[in-house]
This record gives sequence, structure tokens and C-alpha cells, in this order.
Amino acid sequence: MVTAALPQASVLNIGFNPYGLTYTVGLQGGGTARANPEPLGLDGFIRLAHDLGARCIEVDWRWFANLSAADLRRVAASLEGVTPVYSHWLSQRPGESLDDAIGNAAAIGASILRLHLTPVLEGGRAAWGVRWEEMVAHARRVLHRDSPKAAEAGLVLAIENHQDFGSEELLAIVEELGAHAGIVFDTGNPFAVGEDPVAFARRAAPRIRHLHLKDYVTQFTAEGFRLVRCPIGDGAVPFAEIADVLKNSHQSLTASIEPGALEARHIRLFTPAWWDGYPPRKASELGTMLGRLRGSSLAEDADTRTPWEREAPGHELIEYERGQIRRSVENLRGLGLL
Repeated sequence: MVTAALPQASVLNIGFNPYGLTYTVGLQGGGTARANPEPLGLDGFIRLAHDLGARCIEVDWRWFANLSAADLRRVAASLEGVTPVYSHWLSQRPGESLDDAIGNAAAIGASILRLHLTPVLEGGRAAWGVRWEEMVAHARRVLHRDSPKAAEAGLVLAIENHQDFGSEELLAIVEELGAHAGIVFDTGNPFAVGEDPVAFARRAAPRIRHLHLKDYVTQFTAEGFRLVRCPIGDGAVPFAEIADVLKNSHQSLTASIEPGALEARHIRLFTPAWWDGYPPRKASELGTMLGRLRGSSLAEDADTRTPWEREAPGHELIEYERGQIRRSVENLRGLGLL
């Protein structure tokens, strides 16, 4: 069981999203033979977050696919006393819209509709070829058409740096959309696009509307490095420095604790082709970023596999995920962020 409860946050209003507990809640391996046979689901996740004293709770759109109006009212009631964040993303399919996401977010009393725009991970835009530019163009069309609907519903439309975009690119997108649009800053994901997290915070601070508190340890390879999941505060992300930057622009921000995915991310930025299509990045910033990663690096022959990658039994996966949440809470408290 997760037993460490969150004390009241002084600067960050900290809570949880389901993406650090994907097996526990039933999202990891859903519909396959490896699915959790007894997942927490939406209701169980909300209860767990409340039990831990969450100040915000971020919910996944897939849980809302078949909910009735009465179901939505019940979910809204279960979220009373916290700030709900509704998490959605573009499928990159022709004709898609944000109408359902906007309606569901408003129905549960969410203040923020969080989005990511493409399926690209590991900063690997070049591998998609011309499809990358097509996906960016599609995302801009959907956002420009549907963003005013989010504003009318009283929602902040917040786009995440989901290992696909850097801060400069996200700023250009949200500034086109208007004052209701902003950025979800995932603190670990700048590493995946060759950007330093503190530099990201400095550039994007005025438009940041929500945080994903993520951390990584690193394993360097001939092509670049692997980003390996770890508890928040045990890795390369300088959370105290980031908090110092953000407090100059915000009195408070919601933030979700999110240990990384159950699969390591291999960032191949030592290969020239990986950089195709990226804007220039100063060598001094890249050096700072690599220095942070070096400080948390693992041996080249270390076994970095998570229990999911080792195909461990379900009970081991659940304890792994919950143990990292416990450790993350303890570390954030030690850093003075709780």
C-alpha cells in the first residue's frame, strides 16, 4: 500500500496523475494478456489520490469513453475539494475534434484540459520523415478550430512537451491561440529533445499552467542515452532550481507526480540524423543538460529494465509503482516542495 500522505503544498499544489501508476490503475497493457486483472480504474484512482491528500487529480480521457451524464455528475462530486485536470491527446486521425474532451472536462469541473499533440517519443521526429510536418499541421488545424470552444467553456488549454516539442515551438503554438492557452511542463521531457529543464522553465515560465513532476536516471550509449524511470528527486532533474524560476511568474501552480513510463526512452542525439528538423540549440545549454545527466548516470552494463520490461508478475509491478510514489513524496518533502 501507498501510505505516505501529502502535506499541504506551499508553492506547488501537488497531486497525482495515473501515468506513474499505469499498471496499478489498469491502463498499461489494457486489452492484452498482460493487463492488470484487478485494476483500480477511475474511481479507485480518485480514492487513492484523496487518501494521499492530493491537491489536484489528473484523469485520463479513456476512462470517460462510455460515461453517461449521471456518471459525469458522480465523478464531479468525487473530485470535490481538489483541482481536476482532464488529460487528452490528439489521435492524428482526419476529422477528429476536441468537442468530447471539452465537454467532459467542463462536466467534471476541470480547470485545465491537458493535451499532447503527436505520438512522437524519444525526440525521434526525424524517423517519421514528412509525416512529422503533416502531424504538426494537423495539430495546428485542430487547435485553431477548437481552441475557442475551450475558452468559451472556461478551460485552460495546456499543451505538454511530450518528448516531441521544445519550449520555443510550444510557445509559438500557444501564443497563436490566445491567453487561455498554455503549456504543461513535464520536467523530465526536455532531456528527450536536447533541451535543459531549467532553460525550458526560464523560457516558458509565463505560459506554464500545469506541471508533470518527472525524473530520470541515465544510461549513456554509443548513440546517446537512455532515460530510465526513477522516483521524483532521485534523478537528474533539478527541482529546486525549477521551482525558483517558476515562483517569479506564479503564486501557485498545480503539479502531478508522474514517475516515467515503464519502458526506458532511448534518446539518440549523438547521431546527426536525429537532429533533422530541430531548431538550433546552444552548445552551452546542451553541455549543461549532458552534465546533469552524467551526474545521475548508471553503468553501461547495468540492467535498467523495469518489472514490466522483465515481464515480472503483477504484484511486483504494483509494489514497484506504489513504492516509487512513496519515495517521490518523501523526496519532494525533503526538497521543501511539499
